[in-house]
Amino acid sequence: REALASGTVTMSARALRLIRDGQVAKGDPLQVARLAGILGAKQTSSLIPLCHQIPLSHVAVELVPVRRGYRIESRVRTSGQTGVEMEALTAVAVAALTLYDMLKAVDKGIVIGDVCLQEKTGGKSGTYRRPRVRSAKSEVRSRSGKVRSRT
Repeated sequence: REALASGTVTMSARALRLIRDGQVAKGDPLQVARLAGILGAKQTSSLIPLCHQIPLSHVAVELVPVRRGYRIESRVRTSGQTGVEMEALTAVAVAALTLYDMLKAVDKGIVIGDVCLQEKTGGKSGTYRRPRVRSAKSEVRSRSGKVRSRT
């Protein structure tokens, strides 16, 4: 069983510049958010009432730069009998909250949004894939800084 979740964090140009220049006082918010997301996935049953603790075989959290912030994606897997949608969603939410925490001194207007399940496989309900909607939000920047469309 596997689940992919995503969300966005939108912030000021100043906050983005501090991240990209490595000048955030608390350290590297992208690496801290990535680690926090992984830990959040592992602690989902402690955070969400009635959510079962399950063994996770894989947790990955990626923060992708976009024009006004970051897109966060989490992929979680288990070989257990319960789905991992909640763990993937929790990983995204905790990573986003961590970015806010590390940057709130320079930008209290940060917006966390669009946290949703993108896809899941396995289980009684089978496979689910969120329909893709093409918009300006689907633009992402590659590591070289070039803008490309996400398909």
